[in-house]
Amino acid sequence: MGTAHVIVGSGPTGQTTAKLLASRGEEVILLNRSGRGENIQGVQRQAVNASDQAAMQQAAHNAAVIYNCANPIYTKWVTDWPPLANSILNAAKTSGAVLVTLSNLYGYAPPTRPMVETDPLNATSVKGQVRAKMWHDALAAHRNGDVVVTEARASDFIGAELDKRYHTGTRITDPIRAGKTVNILGNPDVDHSWTSINDVAATLVELGSNEKAWGKAWHVPTAEPLTQREIIQRLAELVEADPPKIRPAPDALVTVMGWFQPIMRELKEVLYQFDRPFVVDSSAATNVLGLKPVPIEKSLRLTLGL
Repeated sequence: MGTAHVIVGSGPTGQTTAKLLASRGEEVILLNRSGRGENIQGVQRQAVNASDQAAMQQAAHNAAVIYNCANPIYTKWVTDWPPLANSILNAAKTSGAVLVTLSNLYGYAPPTRPMVETDPLNATSVKGQVRAKMWHDALAAHRNGDVVVTEARASDFIGAELDKRYHTGTRITDPIRAGKTVNILGNPDVDHSWTSINDVAATLVELGSNEKAWGKAWHVPTAEPLTQREIIQRLAELVEADPPKIRPAPDALVTVMGWFQPIMRELKEVLYQFDRPFVVDSSAATNVLGLKPVPIEKSLRLTLGL
């Protein structure tokens, strides 16, 4: 085992994790395909195709912990995740590093109660089955003694300025600020869990260093659920805007849009996450690891860059 903290993926979670580790004086290497991005003091960037096993193993040869914060194009999970996940897992085996994977809640079946880590990974969606297999493969390698793995599962992100790809990104914050109608997916009045990106980073760092966390999956500490309407109204209050009109997209429209837009076709299979309560129970991380979520008010302010 080496000394470096190697992060695969330089999106919001990868960069936030890199900043947290660097602030603690750790040796941090941040990998993405281009090697470009925000200049973070104390963080070395490298251009690496993490799906290339030889390149990934070389980049991680001195790794103490590898954090998988990668996120392939949403419409290409089926083709892109398996070789990428396998490459990162093999790099952890070769280097002796702890592998910490950032995942989501897709692996569970549509919930009828708050989700817990012991729920079976019996996803009904194709993307959920991809994520479930990634964990099963990693856990099998861990139990075989080939590698040490752990996984953090988060709900939809909040707590950072995000682009339109995210449910709390510019797709809602821009219309709120402009006094325009906010278009959403699903039912605006069902509870939904929102996970702070700062909590994601704190959890990943804890999982990488705490032996009690290894060989298990953990829900990232997540504040109390809010409906989409509540999120939108509270964001509007923070920028002193009038509560905007909210326009849910009818299921039939989503279907039609999917004929022409691949991303909408992909989203249709996970619309259950927004048409019924979708709530995560993260008490295990709090009770066992001592991690607590950022207060929701702070996360809302960070979402707006305040």
